[in-house]
Amino acid sequence: MPRANQFWYKYTYMEEMLGNIAGCRQVFERWMEWQPHEQAWLSYVNLEMRYKELDRARAVYERFVLVHPDVKNWIRYARFEEQNGFINGARQVFERAVEFYGEEHMYEELYVSFARFEERQKEFERARTIFKYAMDNVPKETAAELLKSYSVFEKKHGSRVGIEDVVLNKRKLQYQEELKADATNYDAWFDYLKILEEEGNQDAVREGYEKAVANVPPVEEKRYWRRYIYLWIKYAIFEELVAENADRTRQVYRACIGLIPHKKFTFAKVWLLCAQFEVRQKCLGDARKLLGMAIGKCPKDKIFRGYIELEIQLREFERCRVLYEKFLEFDPGNCSTWIKYADLEGILGDVGRARGIYNLAINQPRLDMPEMLWKSFIDFEIEQKAFDRVRQLYERLLERTSHVKVWVSYAQFEMSLADENAVQRARVVFRKALRALQINNSEKEERVILLEAWMDFETEHGDAESKADVQKEMPKRVKKRRQIQTDDGVEAGWEEYFDYIFPSDEVAQPNLKLLAMAKQWKLQKQAEPEPEPAPTSGEDTAPSTSVADDSDAQREREDTGNQSE
Repeated sequence: MPRANQFWYKYTYMEEMLGNIAGCRQVFERWMEWQPHEQAWLSYVNLEMRYKELDRARAVYERFVLVHPDVKNWIRYARFEEQNGFINGARQVFERAVEFYGEEHMYEELYVSFARFEERQKEFERARTIFKYAMDNVPKETAAELLKSYSVFEKKHGSRVGIEDVVLNKRKLQYQEELKADATNYDAWFDYLKILEEEGNQDAVREGYEKAVANVPPVEEKRYWRRYIYLWIKYAIFEELVAENADRTRQVYRACIGLIPHKKFTFAKVWLLCAQFEVRQKCLGDARKLLGMAIGKCPKDKIFRGYIELEIQLREFERCRVLYEKFLEFDPGNCSTWIKYADLEGILGDVGRARGIYNLAINQPRLDMPEMLWKSFIDFEIEQKAFDRVRQLYERLLERTSHVKVWVSYAQFEMSLADENAVQRARVVFRKALRALQINNSEKEERVILLEAWMDFETEHGDAESKADVQKEMPKRVKKRRQIQTDDGVEAGWEEYFDYIFPSDEVAQPNLKLLAMAKQWKLQKQAEPEPEPAPTSGEDTAPSTSVADDSDAQREREDTGNQSE
């Protein structure tokens, strides 16, 4: 089993535990002949290191980097030499790695590690030479980490002029060319401003932001303004956090708000960030004025929610009530707002107000998510242990909709009360639900869902008789065929589908057929002319006429019975 790595690991472990180091080394040598994965080589190195056999470990590394000539393995070899105090050996390993890969395969990871090694040895000129050589030869698209490391190195040990000449100028020129071609390329502006911020010259950064925000989108459509607005936001964040200039930060936010065409669209994020800045400056009045102006100019859900959240944090609950009322005047169909308003009143302990809010909400003519609102109202009453009110809510909801999930939820609620009549009340709800779905001619799938929920309920809480009653109502599942028509009304073949036949429907079906046939027979009789009576001798022909009438009636009854069957 030469490829079973677990076997080799256990074999070497056993030999080492027995103290047979020579035997363990022989096992590793036999294993290395198969050129296993990298971890096996590293395990061999660790064995030699545990017994202070540095020369043997070095020999293993020599073979390792030839079998697995990855950059990370050369770096491991050099780090091994450095950690054990062989500085010249580590330098030679790096030099051999550079020669091994040549100029055709330039890996930035190798050069960055080489330069950092020289930096740790206080050989700054050597490190600078390595960085410059790598920057001239490594492809620019794969030299991001190299440029970053060189910049950090120069900041530590070199001059600012050197790093600007080598790295920043090249990148700045590149972005400047892009911005000359398209001044509204806001992604390029972000990258360019990031370079300016890394330089640390606040005046240059401020000038860059001023140039960037001067390029207003030519079209007043929100999708064109999204990236542009983030320039203003980053500008304000720079002034507040980096420059620590509160007045200029306020000016930036105000200028941004004044520039947005609020009659067509707005950005709630800008309003909220500006208000939060005023709060940090302990100017609550200005923050409230700003958010009030936002609601007056361009009311949006996000602005209302942010303002309410601010007042909740400040424990100004009366202001929260006023804001919720304004919010609901603006959007009375928003169920989430009604629910949060009622939750707030519930948290404050005003159950009556919360119940009144819910009642107002469910009476709204149009709601975006009424099912969520009703559920929240029911959960609220359950939490208050007002079970009669919960039943009234379910009855009111069932007047509006006869959805099967409402019925099932109603039955589950009755069962959750866990008193002696809970099972009977839940059973009554299921029976009412089945009758209502039959009367309303609901979808058969809904009736099946109800019956399955009922059967699960009886299985858990009922007896054999109640289960049998539900089983009688269970439908039969049959396969049928129907014709397919395209949107143009052209026949496109037949398809098979499954249908449900309920026992109650089967009982009513023959009676309906019989009534239809009786009506059809009556119409036929009315359409036929009455036959003229033939002259007969009376007594001789009367019995034959009676026999004929009896036979005709018998035949009609048989035909009717066959058709109904």
